Parts: sequence; C-alpha cells; structure tokens
Amino acid sequence: MIYDLMLQVYFWSLPSCAGNQLRNVSRKLEADLQSSKKRLQELTDQRQTLKKGREESDEREEALSELKAIEQKHNELKDEMKQYADNDPAAFEAKKEAIAVAHAAANRWTDNIFTLRQWCSNNFPEAKEQLEHMYKEIGITEDFEYLELPSAG
Repeated sequence: MIYDLMLQVYFWSLPSCAGNQLRNVSRKLEADLQSSKKRLQELTDQRQTLKKGREESDEREEALSELKAIEQKHNELKDEMKQYADNDPAAFEAKKEAIAVAHAAANRWTDNIFTLRQWCSNNFPEAKEQLEHMYKEIGITEDFEYLELPSAG
C-alpha cells in the first residue's frame, strides 16, 4: 500500500524575535539620524567660518573686479597662444616623429607586398600573366618602390 505524504514547511519566530529586529532597525535609524545631525552642525559651523572675511566691502568689491580683469586677460593670452600652436617646437617634434613612424609603416607594408609577389610568383608560375593583371588592377605597377623621406632643410 502506498501512502501519499503531504509535507509542508512552516517558518515561525517567537514574538520577541520580531520585536528585537524592529528595535535593532530603530537603533540603527536613530544612529544615522544623530550622525546626520552632527554632520549638518559641522557644515553649518564651517560655512560660518568661511563667511568670516568675506563680508561685503569696497575693498572686497575692488579685489573681485581686479580678479575678473586678470581672468579675462588670462583667457585672452590663452587664445593668442592657440594661434601660435602650429609653431610650437614640441608639436613640431611630435609631428616629425609621427612622420617617421608612418614612413616606417609604409615601407614595412611595401616590403610585405614585395614578399607576397615573390611568394605568388614562386608558388603559381603558371598564373604569372593573371597575377600581373591583378597587380595592375590594385595599383601595383612596375614603378612601385619604397618611400624615401625628403631631406629636411
């Protein structure tokens, strides 16, 4: 004979356990509230300290207007420097280095093309005319050579 057993699992806690959990949450919230009040007081005190010496006066207004004039002059000089950025020696050297890197890369690819042509010629001698036709289609002509940097000066 087979019996079907119906099992159910219940979770329960004592009423004092739920009360303890609520008390713990309440204590945590109270602690957070106290720390927030303390932080507010610190920030208020800091604001009051920073306000000292910043009272409105003719001397302060004069200093602020002088600061604005200096900032405006600074911005004008920065704009003027941007006009001369092309003549910057550091930028010029960076461009020279970039040209040298690009030149080396172009010659490396040219070398790769020559190597590929040689490999194709060695492995497919019967397709020489087809290969030559393909080279011409993609721009590899008889005058295809390594790049040379123009002399500086």
